[in-house]
Amino acid sequence: MLNRMGRVFASAALLATCFLSTAQAEEKVINFGLMSTESSTNLRSVWQPFLDDMSKKTGLKVNATFASDYAGLIQGMRFNKVDIAWLGNKGAMEAVDRSNGEIFAQTAAANGAAGYWSLLIVRKDSPINSVEDMLKNAKDLTFGNGDPNSTSGYLVPGYYVFAKNNVNAATAFKRTLNSSHEVNALSVAKGQLDVATFNTESWDRLVVTQPDQAAMLKVIWKSPLIPADPMVWNKGLSDVDKGKIREFFATYGDTDHEKAVLKEMQLGKFLPSSDDQLLPIRQLDLFKQRTEVNASTTLDAKEKAERLKELDAGLAKLQERITKLEKKSTSSASAG
Repeated sequence: MLNRMGRVFASAALLATCFLSTAQAEEKVINFGLMSTESSTNLRSVWQPFLDDMSKKTGLKVNATFASDYAGLIQGMRFNKVDIAWLGNKGAMEAVDRSNGEIFAQTAAANGAAGYWSLLIVRKDSPINSVEDMLKNAKDLTFGNGDPNSTSGYLVPGYYVFAKNNVNAATAFKRTLNSSHEVNALSVAKGQLDVATFNTESWDRLVVTQPDQAAMLKVIWKSPLIPADPMVWNKGLSDVDKGKIREFFATYGDTDHEKAVLKEMQLGKFLPSSDDQLLPIRQLDLFKQRTEVNASTTLDAKEKAERLKELDAGLAKLQERITKLEKKSTSSASAG
């Protein structure tokens, strides 16, 4: 009798364990990818309240995943290790084209700005005061370029500062290094770099987190406006999970608590978006390539003509899409 009861209890315990294991296995975990432009500890403390709210409101377990560069997040999404990522526009373009990514929302600045700006910075006591000064003295300078997948740290200055002046940033300087925004800025402040790429969002964060370092810097160039950063999800997420996530981002920032969380993140309410956000960035990328091809001394005339024809066709296709969207936007505004 006792043996039979023991077997019954053991079976019940085993069954309960199986149910528990199944429930745990079925619990959906969303890995939220963040680029460590600052130290991971600082970033986690700023983002954790937002991620906790996301878990609470969606019913999904949300974990932060930090990467030291955009390539890590893009690769993570490609191999289903990252489900959502906050990326720059250039990084988002790579994720959309190569890692099954899709833009679903867009960040907004706390001050209401429609985007942000790329910068070139030097120490305040530097004799370099302009792009012209920098290029004239490039062979004597150490340059801090951005992550190759960064919009403000690499693509934008790559076109407006270097390609338009027929300069190769990789060879023009005494030494060129690639790093994150924060590392570049702090290296300039410490005198380890003479000039580096940066952006206005990172500048605002540095003023708050390390005001003494920010005070040692000055800006020698500011770009045209860059569209605000996109939020990208892996298209492999279920429609149910996408719906929960989209709803969360669309409504977050309505309560006083949520407004306070966004303020700490130096963000305003998120805006809906799509892959079309990347159209001007794709244009910029092709313009940069076209400028480089046109200035090339290694391509023969036939190769150059073929490559320029291909790039012009790509630019025309992008412009066609942009024009179509502008007409649609104008029609909607008129109807409203």
